[in-house]
Amino acid sequence: MTSVPGVDHPEEQSEAEITLVGRGISVTSRVEVVHEGFIAVRPSVGEFVDQVVVHVGDVVEVFWRTEDSQRALPAEVTEVEQGAVVRWRMRATGPAEDSQRRRAVRGRVAVPVEVGFGAVELKGETVDLSEAGLRAEFEGFGAPPEAGTKLDLMVKLEDGPLKTMAEVVRTQARGARWVISIRFLNIPEKDQDRARRRVFQALREERARKADDSPPDLRG
Repeated sequence: MTSVPGVDHPEEQSEAEITLVGRGISVTSRVEVVHEGFIAVRPSVGEFVDQVVVHVGDVVEVFWRTEDSQRALPAEVTEVEQGAVVRWRMRATGPAEDSQRRRAVRGRVAVPVEVGFGAVELKGETVDLSEAGLRAEFEGFGAPPEAGTKLDLMVKLEDGPLKTMAEVVRTQARGARWVISIRFLNIPEKDQDRARRRVFQALREERARKADDSPPDLRG
């Protein structure tokens, strides 16, 4: 049966998002090769440089956009290549379908954040934010929280604090500082909207800075 690029699988040299099922981790990637049900991608792993994100056998979903929809393909990781070039190879485990999932938009937002787990309280600053979670840098204290640790979280947005239960996705130790990726749990829709508004504000500000930094038109 003929496999249609863009419909049955993402097109080569296009962008796809790889989501690790059940782990709340999504990574943008560049699709390199698609051949007979296998897909090879180069993930954008700048934020995961200190650890391997996926392992052989992990179950993932591959998301990509078409002109009028978003498609999703279930797959299994078959090979993880490390080194100067990071490459993941996956095998499709079912047919592609239209996806109704709304992608959480993430932006670089630096605001104060506090988390509590057990008797430990950490204060830090967000690195980036989305309606689904955040990444933040903290001063390390004691043993770092493991993946799955439940947190009381407060993000100090400009329009007031955002408080929610949350969960650690992963912790990276960088000397005495920890970079912790956190997923929101049962966050009310109104607070999702507040986070989304703050992200879009950051994206607008970033575009404006890039426009200001662009070289002048040299045409005489």
